[in-house]
Amino acid sequence: MTYLKPPAFTRHLANPLAMRMSARGVATLTVIGRRTGEPRKVPVIPVEVGQSRYLVSPYGESDWVRNLRTAGQGELRSKGQTEVFHASEVPVDERGDIIAKYREVAGSHIGPYFTKLPDPKDHPVFRVA
Repeated sequence: MTYLKPPAFTRHLANPLAMRMSARGVATLTVIGRRTGEPRKVPVIPVEVGQSRYLVSPYGESDWVRNLRTAGQGELRSKGQTEVFHASEVPVDERGDIIAKYREVAGSHIGPYFTKLPDPKDHPVFRVA
């Protein structure tokens, strides 16, 4: 599976700030680590398409993706509210509209990742319920 490691600036400065400030629709995803059993936190941008909400991985097969697959559930925290959810991975042939909406909501800074990884199979998507 493909993974594009975000730049150090994003990992060490932008992501921690985004989680603290809930910037641009950012929520904090907490999921149990598949190897350590410890909670892992990462900023995500949930998107709504129709009546459902989704999490999209712009970087591909990241650790949070593998952890969420294993755990099958997680927590989203945004604006002081915490929600426990169950996750189900969306089949590749159903990801197109969700990814398009994600790109619209997330902004242009994630565009290069979709240029480098243009195939929807490289961007795991999870339905949040």
